[in-house]
Order: sequence, then structure tokens, then C-alpha cells
Amino acid sequence: MNDQSRIAIRSGGRAARRAARAAALPDHLRPVRPGMEGGRYKPLSDADLTRIHNAALDALEQIGLADAPDSGVALLTGAGATQGDDGRIRFPRALVEDMLAKANRSVTLHGRDQRYDLELSGSRVHYGTAGAAVHLVDVDGRNYRESTLQDLHDAARITDQLDNVHFLQRPMVARDIPDNREMDLNTVYACCSGTTKHIGTSFFDPRHVPEALEILHMIAGGEDAWRARPFMSNSNCFVVPPMKFATESCEVMEACIRGGMPVLLLSAGMAGATAPSTVAGAIVQSVAECLAGLVYVNALKPGHPAIFGTWPFGLDLRTGAMSIGSGEQALLTAGCAQMHQFYGIPGGAAAGASDSKLPDMQAGWEQMCSNVLAGLSGLNMVYEAAGMHASLLGFCHESLILSEDLIGQALRCVRGIEVTDETLAVDQIAEVCLSGTGHYLGTAQTLGRMQADYVYPVYGDRTSPKEWVELGRPDLIAKATARKEAILSAPSAAALDPVTDAAIRNAFPIHLPR
Repeated sequence: MNDQSRIAIRSGGRAARRAARAAALPDHLRPVRPGMEGGRYKPLSDADLTRIHNAALDALEQIGLADAPDSGVALLTGAGATQGDDGRIRFPRALVEDMLAKANRSVTLHGRDQRYDLELSGSRVHYGTAGAAVHLVDVDGRNYRESTLQDLHDAARITDQLDNVHFLQRPMVARDIPDNREMDLNTVYACCSGTTKHIGTSFFDPRHVPEALEILHMIAGGEDAWRARPFMSNSNCFVVPPMKFATESCEVMEACIRGGMPVLLLSAGMAGATAPSTVAGAIVQSVAECLAGLVYVNALKPGHPAIFGTWPFGLDLRTGAMSIGSGEQALLTAGCAQMHQFYGIPGGAAAGASDSKLPDMQAGWEQMCSNVLAGLSGLNMVYEAAGMHASLLGFCHESLILSEDLIGQALRCVRGIEVTDETLAVDQIAEVCLSGTGHYLGTAQTLGRMQADYVYPVYGDRTSPKEWVELGRPDLIAKATARKEAILSAPSAAALDPVTDAAIRNAFPIHLPR
């Protein structure tokens, strides 16, 4: 349970209530926070989970995966998989079960600042960014432009200041850097100099990984310090659905594992295109592919930190377009979260993205629907939970900022309802009704729990229409833009120290201005 008990504060009228709201709570008493336990929402029954598991094992044993790199073939067949005359690697059930037993059951994703460490186990929930958007959403001009390295760095800096966005996985591609090696290295630099929260990124080529690790070693203070607290993970699309290994990405994965970097095993089939059109079938394929990835990882290094990244996406079957803001997407993600808990291994999936092009009402209902279901289902890592629009093609800084409110409310749903002698409040009801004022406003109990029990919007408006007019009809997007400008006008709180920064810039082609 989420312990939210707190000693009551004396009542003292409106001024006291405002002072109580302004006072910071200890982290463990905040109404919402990283790692709260979900898992109350279960769209799949126990029998359903077992059937999906058995279907995934059938697929691995009978169909297998194609296109493993030579190094992967050697690892997998050495562990007990078989390679058929058709080149496909097939996985006996006993092999999968053995590797599941070896898999890491709890993963800590470190931040550069240990305050931001994330413990991935059970049904602990964390929300963050992700994706590879190629456009930035310009809310002022209501248009899209190609995303840049500076945009990525700015997203990292904004994320660093948001309590309810718990990690930064690279949400945009730096389209202004055409050289893939330089883009990979600059992505590492831009993210690390923007936030001290945990970071996830991808690499185009396995040859880029050693240089990226060198940068990370310099930031950490040496290779040993990096390996003790790796603050970056590799988001790895190791499969090309349906049921094929992505040869080069597998080689990247091997290099990252050898370098001590946690990996996200990411299977991103599209239901009706590269995965079965049914929700259950899309989950089966994604689970099968990620089980193959788990065998791969543990054949190379048993117990290496790996996240079971089942990311099946929805499809609008009328048009063939992605429908990431749909109810079906929310169900896909919730079902995947249940499978992670079925296996008892850390997992992540996509939720919180929108098909809408701007942070508007459509974006609000789409982002909230899947974010809430993901949290209620106990998904460890909710990727793409903030800022993502246009079916993953566009990222919006203002939307990222507004997610502070949206995810805060989602987390409040995750926390649920605490039932204790104190919260049942029979004594309070008696006092108010029999000897008190006849209402609960200003009572010690109300004042004492107003911060611990309630999440208040930062940007959302709860004024009356009259007050709203008197305040100049404040606009939600304008508030977010003002907050963005305030964050970006100040020095980066995560900036590297001058000596380390100079050493990195001298050794690598860093494009971000000083």
C-alpha cells in the first residue's frame, strides 16, 4: 500500500491553508511520486495470461525468428536454440523457461543524481518520454518543423524540472546532424547535459557504442564509476516484426551489454500490419519476440539488466494509419503490463502519446486514457507518456510541460484509495455533525491531509468564469510556453562541469553551443 499518513496540521483559515499547500512535503508523503504501485486494473484473466504465454512459446518453438547476426546465432544455438534449414532460430520451451529463471527480476535504472534512481520491480510505475520524432511542434505557428539537437537538449532540460516525468528517453532525432555517428554522440551529450534523470537512447551502428561509452565514462568519472551506476540505457529495436531479428540492432545490443549498459528489448509491431490485428494476437507476437530477446541477453550475460519492452501499436484499419491515441492502444499496453507481471520481470510499453497534431482536447483525452490504464495496470516504465503527437511524428515542448498536470492526475488514480481508521473518518464526522460547525472546511483533519491526499494542477484552471475573466482569460498553452521560456532562460541545472565538458568537446565533434 502507499503510506500517506501524516500528522494533522492545525486549522487557521485561508492563510493557513495556503501556507500548508506551499510547504514542501517529504518525498514519501507526497500525494504522487515515482514508483507507486499499480496493478489494480487487469483486463486479462489468469487463464488468459496462461494462454498468451503458451501461444508465445508455440510461436517461438514452431516459427522462430529469422535474420540473427552470426554472433547471435552462435550465442543462441550455444544456449540450446536450433537453427533450421530455413535459417530461422527456434527456441525450445525448456530453453525459454531456463532463461526466464536467470533473468534479472529487479532492475535499478540509475540517474546521474541518485535522487532519480528508478526501481523496476513488481507493479511500480514510472512515466517518461520516448520516441524518435522527426518534427518539433510549433504551437505558436501551429506547424511542424524538423527537430534539432537544440530541441532535444531543451526537452532534456524541461524534463529535468518536472516532478511527474521520471525519466528521459530520447524523444526526438537531431535532424540537423546528417552524420549518424555524430548524431549518436551528440544525442548522448545533449541529453546528459540537460538532465540528471535516467536517460535512454538508441545507436545507429555498433561501431558508435565504444565512443558513446567513452563519453559516459568521462561524465561518470571513470569506467568503474559508470559500471557501478549506469545512468543511460540502450533502447534497442532488436526485432523487425513479424518475428525477425534486426541484425545491426542486435550487434548494438551486444556491444551495450558488454559495456555495462542496461537494455530495453523493444518489440514494436503494428496490429494489422506487422502484428496480428487482434489485441490478443498482437500481445502474443510481442511477448514471443521479447522472450527471444530475453534468451539472447541472458545467453550473453546472465542476469544483465533488461527491460521487457512489449510495444505493440494500434492501427486504424480504415486508413492504415497508426492509432496510438485509441482505446485499443490503451488495452494493448495494459495487457502487456500484465504479462510482465506474469513473468515477474521488469517491463515497459508505450502509452500517453496522441494522434492529435497539437496539445488540444483530442490530445488530452488520448494521452490521459492510455496513461491512466498503463498506470493502473502496474506498468513499470510508461514510455512516450509526455509530449508526443501526430502518431509519434511530432514532439511538443509545451505538451511535455502540460504533462506535469496530466501525469500527476494519472498517478493519483494509480495511488488509489487508502482505507484506514483515519481515512474512514467516523470520529471526524461525529465531531463536525454533533459539536462542530456542520462542515469540514478548515478542520485540522482537512488541513492536515490537503497536501498529502490531493494533487493540485499547476497549469489547469479551476477558477470560476468570473475570476477567469478578471484574470485576463488565461490560456493553457500560453502558461506552458511561459514556463518553457523560464526554464530555458536559466542555466542548465544538469550542465557538466567545465573540465569534463572541455575534455569531451576536445575529443568529440560536439555540435551543441557552449
